Amino acid sequence: MDQRPDNRADIRDFLATRRAKITPEQAGLPTSGRRRVPGLRREEVAVLAGLSTEWYTRLERGHISGVSEDVLDAVARALKLDEDERTYLFDLARAAQPPSRTPRRRKAVDIPPRVQWLLDSMTLSAAYVTNGRLDVVATNALARALFSPLFDSPTADERGRPNFARYWFLDPGAPDFVGDWEGAADATVALLRAEAGRYPRDKALRELIGELSTVSTEFRTRWAAHDVRIHHGGAKHFQHPDAGPLDLVYQPLDLAVSPREAHSLIIYTAEPGTPDEDRLKLLASWAATRHQEEEPTGHRELPRG
Repeated sequence: MDQRPDNRADIRDFLATRRAKITPEQAGLPTSGRRRVPGLRREEVAVLAGLSTEWYTRLERGHISGVSEDVLDAVARALKLDEDERTYLFDLARAAQPPSRTPRRRKAVDIPPRVQWLLDSMTLSAAYVTNGRLDVVATNALARALFSPLFDSPTADERGRPNFARYWFLDPGAPDFVGDWEGAADATVALLRAEAGRYPRDKALRELIGELSTVSTEFRTRWAAHDVRIHHGGAKHFQHPDAGPLDLVYQPLDLAVSPREAHSLIIYTAEPGTPDEDRLKLLASWAATRHQEEEPTGHRELPRG
C-alpha cells in the first residue's frame, strides 16, 4: 500500500501562486499584448528553468516524485523563490517520494528538565518553547506573564496548553493584545504551511489546520495563499493588560530536543535603556513574586560542609 501523502494539490497551488507573483519584466522577458493570466505563463517558466513546457506542466500538476534536485533548483530560480520557499518545495518533493519503510506515527515529545532549567535562568527575557504546531510546551515565568492573555484564553486545550494559531484566529481579544495582528496572523499561517510541508502525515497538525479552516475565514484566506516561512524574528508591539505598551524584539532558535519533532526556543527582550525595558523589568518582578507565591511551602536545608 502506498504510504505517501497525496500532496499534489499543495504542489500545484504552491507553484501556481508563485508563478502568478512574477511579472515578465521581473523575469527579464519581453512583453507584448494583453495577458489573460497574472504573472508568468507555464511555458515562460519552462523556458527560464530550461525545461520543456510539457515537463513543467506535469510538474505543476503535482507529479513531483522522482524529480531531481537539479530540476527543482532550476524551477526555484525561475520562480525566484526565497530560501524558505525553496526549502518548502524540496520538502514537498521529499514527502512525495515512496517511503523506504512504514512511517511511524508522530508522537508528542516531553521537554527534558534541562530545557526548563534553561528557561528559568532567563529572568529578564521572556522565553518559551513551541513545537511545529505552535503549541507552547514550556515557558519561564516572565513569558507566562507577558503572554497572560494567551494563557488565560479559552482557546487553550483541555490540559491548559495554549496554541498561538488558535489564539490569534479564535480569540476575539487577540487583536487588542498585539499591535500588528495582521502581521502575526500572516506569520502564523506561513509557519504552519512550512510545517505541513515537512510533516504531511502529522495527524494533530492536520486536525488543527482543519479546525481553523472551518471556523476562521481569516485563516482560510491566508492558508489558500500558500505563503511559507521558516526563519523569522523581528519586533512586536504589545498592549499588555498590566504592563501597558511594550515594544519588544524576539529571536527564535532551533532547539534540538528530539529528531522526531521540531522545537523552537523563542526569546523576547527589550532594547536596553528604554522605557520598554523598565516595563519588562517590572513585569518580571511581578512574575517572580507570583511564582514564589505559587510554589509549595517548605524549605531545603543547605548542604553542610
